[in-house]
Amino acid sequence: MKIKSKIIDEKGLERTLTRLAHEIIERNKGIESLAIVGIKTRGEFIAKRLAKIIGELENKEINVGLLDITLYRDDLRTLHEQPVLKGTEILFDVTDKSIILVDDVLFTGRTIRAALDELVDLGRPATIQLVVLIDRGHRQLPIKADFVGKNVPTSLNEQIKVKLKEVDEEDSVLIVQLDED
Repeated sequence: MKIKSKIIDEKGLERTLTRLAHEIIERNKGIESLAIVGIKTRGEFIAKRLAKIIGELENKEINVGLLDITLYRDDLRTLHEQPVLKGTEILFDVTDKSIILVDDVLFTGRTIRAALDELVDLGRPATIQLVVLIDRGHRQLPIKADFVGKNVPTSLNEQIKVKLKEVDEEDSVLIVQLDED
């Protein structure tokens, strides 16, 4: 795996999240019925950062939940290793809320489909709006993000690597070339 380019640095990530926070507030005409749910692992930290920015802009705390979609994956039976459960943590009722679902990279759409299935099992949200830091294309399911940090067309032998301080000790988004076998 070799790094092709850095497409977002620390300052760029901060600016992108601030813009996304403003767009979310504007489209929803405030945050009265909003709750943010991040898909573990990196979506969790992006969700928490967005909630902090939105809370500061609106002078009000916003509910944040964390979703572990492991048991909702459509490839669960084909995995060779036992999946590691990280635990869903949603300590509020999702019913009638406008849920802002957050993930780092939108690729095939399968992760988002699994997240939607789990969210609907928890209640009946008024709406679910998708926020992704990077949309790289190559959809296999009809899923489209409502809010996108950056559209980055990629080839199938490339990968987007999102690095966050909470997990990777740095903030950046990279395009990496996958090893060809």
